[in-house]
Amino acid sequence: MYILGISAYYHDSAACLLKNGVILAAAQEERFTRIKHDHAFPDNAINFCLSKENIHPENLDFIVFYDKPILKFERILYTYLQFAPSGIRSFIKAIPLWLKKKIWIKEYIRDSLKYSGEIFFCEHHQSHAASAFFPSPFQEAAFLTMDGVGEWATTSFGYGHDNQIEILGDLYFPHSLGLLYSAFTYFTGFKVNSGEYKLMGLAPYGEPKYVDTIFSELIDLKEDGSFKLNMKYFDYCAGLTMTNRRFEKIFDGPPRKPETKITQREMNLANSIQKATEEVVLKMAVHVRKETGMKNLCLAGGVALNCVANGELLKKQLFDNIWIQPAAGDAGGALGAAMYIWYQYLKHRRTSDEKNDKMQVAYLGPRYSDDEIKNFLEKNNIVYKKYSDDRLFDIIAELIANEKVIGWFQGRMEFGPRALGSRSIIGDARSAMIQKKLNLIKFRESFRPFAASILLAYTSEYFDNNSESPYMLLVYNLKKKHRLLISGNKQYTGFNKLNVVRSDLPAITHVDYSSRIQTVNEETNLRFYKLIEKFNNKYNCPVILNTSFNVRGEPIVCSPVDAFTCFANTNMDYLVLENYFIDKKQQNYLPKSIKYKRKFELD
Repeated sequence: MYILGISAYYHDSAACLLKNGVILAAAQEERFTRIKHDHAFPDNAINFCLSKENIHPENLDFIVFYDKPILKFERILYTYLQFAPSGIRSFIKAIPLWLKKKIWIKEYIRDSLKYSGEIFFCEHHQSHAASAFFPSPFQEAAFLTMDGVGEWATTSFGYGHDNQIEILGDLYFPHSLGLLYSAFTYFTGFKVNSGEYKLMGLAPYGEPKYVDTIFSELIDLKEDGSFKLNMKYFDYCAGLTMTNRRFEKIFDGPPRKPETKITQREMNLANSIQKATEEVVLKMAVHVRKETGMKNLCLAGGVALNCVANGELLKKQLFDNIWIQPAAGDAGGALGAAMYIWYQYLKHRRTSDEKNDKMQVAYLGPRYSDDEIKNFLEKNNIVYKKYSDDRLFDIIAELIANEKVIGWFQGRMEFGPRALGSRSIIGDARSAMIQKKLNLIKFRESFRPFAASILLAYTSEYFDNNSESPYMLLVYNLKKKHRLLISGNKQYTGFNKLNVVRSDLPAITHVDYSSRIQTVNEETNLRFYKLIEKFNNKYNCPVILNTSFNVRGEPIVCSPVDAFTCFANTNMDYLVLENYFIDKKQQNYLPKSIKYKRKFELD
């Protein structure tokens, strides 16, 4: 039995294919179109998923969409009516798209895929909850889903048992933790639904100067984690911006214009909303534990991508285990919706071993064969060498130790926003200069930190937690024995903290001694494990720097042409496509783009 899950028309459109309940393939549309956070109908992602099994739409038993457009349209109309006539500009901009396309999604699916079978619609937070619980390692668990907004719900909690989930409580629009965080993302000059992780990375440079203001003016937080926002400060219900002039008055001036200088105010705002978010999440989690009595917790929704809040929640030990959906945002809704049909609607049996999840470490995207890569290289006159695994790992380990930057392209592409050793850029975590070099290569803001990939067995040697973090969705603090004393006890503030070497792993140590962690084990990614193991054997360090294989404003690379184009247009030193090794210095020319027909097209 085949089930296709689809998410589309907000951000991060995606598709997922199940066969008898097993995830065969999942991918975001952005990886194929090269439009970051692409919200369009995921034609390319669907074609990839179907090509994985060599089937056509008529072979599908069910198609399921990740939310209910009619309910969402109802919420939008109701909101505009409440705020009329002030929201007329936003109304005029939004409604035509709904009337032409969004509310006709069922008909569009039938027409575009030539599909005549059953089409189902899940509610948005049902999809998130299903994506959190059903692929988790647990036979029973509580779940907590937090995002901007679905149809009406912005937060949901409940529990899952065997093959069923039950939502016990919701918070409703406009009261949203995701939208509150996005309001500060907008106000500090970053792009909403894209720059929230930048705000999280900026937070340690600031102080919690505005936390009291947030809780006294913006949010009325109750002990059970429920809250109401004071909507007189926000404009997102009917306007074209997230905040208004009242917001400016209590936060010392107008919003920062994008790409202008970041001041101490923005750093303090980032720190304050991060601390406030952590407090809200903690209160919610306490309430969920009390109401469900479950020892395990599953998280999904965009707020679950806040790995700092996740790390703080883990420290509190409210639950024995926490599992986070690696595609926690809207992309994961496609997967959740498909699994909801398989388990909840069709009532298929579900078993879990309390240890291994069903996500295959998120390696669910396209893979390119040896022949495809070789043909691509030779067709485009790219100079390369091919090495055996052991020789390749030895060469790359030595290059990393010499502070070279390597594009690492291996196996199936990751599903979700994190690069987990398949579409990664890697470097030496011990280097004091590699962060600056990599941020320049990726055209990123200088303050942004990089993640660490560490052999699982060594996690407790370097960090204050030994829990597995295979999806790079948890932040741990570096142990004191790996920290360095700052000479003269000088107090650094703001971006003056940036260039201070504060640990023996400076490239992955943030200014507050934290690091976003990916734990790597032999069973889940053998090649990446062997590479890091080789580096450890040669240089006595089981940690390397790992960041996504892309530049600012672009999605993570999908194909060999994407990888080579990114490599050719940056100061990256080397590129590895499976076992093919490409040295930039040996290239006769570096074309700015290469035309290469994508494999994943239906005949």
